[in-house]
Amino acid sequence: MATLPDGTPLPGKLFVVEGIDGSGKSTQLDLLRKWLIASGYCVAFSEWNSSPLVKATTKRGKKKQLLTPTTFSLLHAVDFAHRMHQQMLPALQAGAIVLADRYIYTAFCRDAARGVDREWVREVYSFAVKPTVALYFRVPLDESLRRIMSGRPKLKYYEAGLDLGLSDDPYESYRIFQGRILREYERLVEEFGLSVVDARLPIVNQQEIVRSIIQPHLEGALHAETNPWRHVLSAEQLSGRYLSNLKGESER
Repeated sequence: MATLPDGTPLPGKLFVVEGIDGSGKSTQLDLLRKWLIASGYCVAFSEWNSSPLVKATTKRGKKKQLLTPTTFSLLHAVDFAHRMHQQMLPALQAGAIVLADRYIYTAFCRDAARGVDREWVREVYSFAVKPTVALYFRVPLDESLRRIMSGRPKLKYYEAGLDLGLSDDPYESYRIFQGRILREYERLVEEFGLSVVDARLPIVNQQEIVRSIIQPHLEGALHAETNPWRHVLSAEQLSGRYLSNLKGESER
C-alpha cells in the first residue's frame, strides 16, 4: 500500500518507475497504464519536472546556465511538492491508482551525482508518500547510451552534465554523468527495496514481469463507474474528460 511518511495508509496505490536515460521505463509505464485502464481502474499520471509552478523559472535558469547543483535540486523539489499535493495525494486519498514516471529516487540519484549531500536531499523529500511499488529498470551504461545517442542529434547543457566540468565534450560528459547516476541507483536498490526489472529483455517480457509485480497490489483500488460507453472507451485506453462527458450525457 501507499503510505504517508508517518505510516498512515492511503486508500490508493502508487506505482513508480525509475532508471537512467534509455532504460525504457517510460515505455513500460505507458503499457502498464493502458492495461490498468482497460481493466477498469481509475488511473492518474504524474511526470517528473512537469509542474507549471516552476516551469518558467527552470526554463530561464537552464537557458542562461544559472543553476547550481543546489538550486537545481530545490527547483525539482518544489516541482515535486506541487505535483504531490495537487495531483498525486488527492488521487491516492480517493483510492485511485497513481503512476509516476520518476519519483524521489530520481532526485536522490541525480542530485548526488551532482555532488549534493545525500542526507540533505533525503530530508528535503521527507514529506513524500511511500510508494506501493517502485520499479527500477536496470540497464548497462553502454546499452543505455546506445539507445539515447542513436536518435538524439544534440545533448542539452544540463542533461549532459556540462555544468559539472566533467569533460568539454558533451557526449563524454554525458557518459560520465550517467555513469554516476547509475551507481547511485544501485545504492538505492537495497536501501529502498526497489523492484528490479532487467531492461535488456524484450519489451513484451518486461511488461509481463511488471504486471506480475503489480497484480498482487491491485485489490481495493478504485474502479471506474460501470456503463456501456465507459467499458468501450476503457478497452480503447481512453479516459479523462471523455468519460466524464459521457457520464453527464447518460444522466440527462
